Amino acid sequence: MIYEHPLAYLLGLEGIALLRSFTGEYDRDFVDTLPVGVALDAACGTGRFAASLTERGHQILGVDSSPDMLARARERVPQGEFLLGDLHHLPVPDDAVDLVVCSLALTHVPALKPVMAEFARVLRPGGHLVISDIHPEGVARGVIPPVRRPDGQPGRLATYRHLTGDYMRAALPVGLQVRRCEGPRVPAVERPQPTDTPRASETIGPWEHWPWCLTALASEAARAANAGVPTMIVWHFQLTEHQP
Repeated sequence: MIYEHPLAYLLGLEGIALLRSFTGEYDRDFVDTLPVGVALDAACGTGRFAASLTERGHQILGVDSSPDMLARARERVPQGEFLLGDLHHLPVPDDAVDLVVCSLALTHVPALKPVMAEFARVLRPGGHLVISDIHPEGVARGVIPPVRRPDGQPGRLATYRHLTGDYMRAALPVGLQVRRCEGPRVPAVERPQPTDTPRASETIGPWEHWPWCLTALASEAARAANAGVPTMIVWHFQLTEHQP
């Protein structure tokens, strides 16, 4: 399946800022302050985050449910170990890693508690968990990347809105304490008024499948509607030395 991100159509320069947070530039700021050790990239995809962690000196484990994604991750980070698995049943021993990162995955699981319990299980006492995902406000607005199915038709991944309290209720009982939480927002950027309104034929389409492209016809309104809206939620948890 191919991701086609609607915000590329929607936000202009603001969209670039958001897309950067989607590719991990914001959540990496959380990781850069943490000690180097054994790091698990949970739902690692093609190994984007794993590659960044490797550059910072971490020993990498990656887990994903897609064999195709894992093949790409192995090509990208040949020194890492990548395993087929599920967030609910990580193929990793207890107390095995110093850091778990999970990016853009928890929006697609129906309940956070079993996943948080798995993260706590594989972390060593005092270990760290960094999660970045679409902000619940964005989920409510429908800001979820659509996918193009193998037959070329548009599709949607199953998506769930997890509120801030849901993360807390899932994390605290398993010994994960909050160290930091941020919600980066779409910046309000002053833009010059366009001299010409683009014709529908000049916008990115096909609009009947991807209606977000029509916002190019009202770009100022699109920017105003999204300025200041949280785009991501980024968490830093730490596992207590003595779990309850």
